[in-house]
Amino acid sequence: MMRSQRLAANLHDLRRAAGNLPDAIVLLDQDQRVHWFNHAAESLLGLRRPQDRGVLLKDRMYNSELAGWLQEPSPEPLNDVSAPGQPSRHINVTLLPFGQRQHLLLARDISHMSRLEQIRRDFVANVSHELRTPLTVIHGYLELLDPEDVPHLAPVLSEMRAQSKRMGQIVEDLLTLSRLETQDHVAEERVPITPLLATLRKEAEALSQGRHSITVESTAELDLLGSQKDLHSALSNLVSNAVRYTPTGGRITIRWERTAEGANYSVIDTGYGIPADHLSRLTERFYRVSSSRSRDSGGTGLGLSIVKHVLGLHQARLDIRSTPGQGSTFTCCFGRERLLTPEVHENKSLESA
Repeated sequence: MMRSQRLAANLHDLRRAAGNLPDAIVLLDQDQRVHWFNHAAESLLGLRRPQDRGVLLKDRMYNSELAGWLQEPSPEPLNDVSAPGQPSRHINVTLLPFGQRQHLLLARDISHMSRLEQIRRDFVANVSHELRTPLTVIHGYLELLDPEDVPHLAPVLSEMRAQSKRMGQIVEDLLTLSRLETQDHVAEERVPITPLLATLRKEAEALSQGRHSITVESTAELDLLGSQKDLHSALSNLVSNAVRYTPTGGRITIRWERTAEGANYSVIDTGYGIPADHLSRLTERFYRVSSSRSRDSGGTGLGLSIVKHVLGLHQARLDIRSTPGQGSTFTCCFGRERLLTPEVHENKSLESA
């Protein structure tokens, strides 16, 4: 009997502790009916005692983003959504298996972090915008100075021009990132792949200046649905990276191919390669595997971050594989919903002509 009393006391203490946690906790049965919830769930999710005990949670959340998410077979964590109980606050939501065919729903208030992230975005956007004008002026005056007029300053002027141009590119990349971060959708337009691949090859050859062998392999007769400007920026970024980080005499292959899930755009090089412990951080802002090599090549450290955001807006993902000393493969994986059959009316008109 004393053991039962101790267990009851422990259970009471556990429930009281869970009830006072700042994170919302909801215990669901196998049918996702509400069995128990804490005080934070009342505040963040809008649940009420005792009327919401035993109700289907998806029905209770019918007017929120959680309703559709709860109906998924194995829902992934839901990040940064409005709290059903307080729409002005933001939460992360996770559904975990618990006990025998039960589930535990956890919702964490991230409003403070969301505000800090917004402040960071506004700061980067504002600073980048304000830097654009003075850098343009400085770069313009440097272009007016002719090194032949002051030969002893020629090396200094050359370095100042290069650094001014690099700073200008960093500002433009930061502004691009700020724009992408505030977008939740992209233009729905046809992006013809064949002419885009030809353009990417010309850009690579211009940057390479004959130092590399550059080929295009296209086996998928498919176009993309999305933003022409953003996709060109992202795909071109991967090609320019391959040129910068592949030694003279190396090979670069631009590949477009169909897959079981959709289609892949890949850039394959025979460059320096990247150690495995760096791969997961490559898309972070200003992250560099080798600072000196990146600066010498003219990179800003923002390119792969831009690629990641552009692909995210197109429901695509970036896959990176690399072996040090052998080269790297950067692959953009597009789903079927972003694929279009190429238009043929232009070809027909050319044939008739």
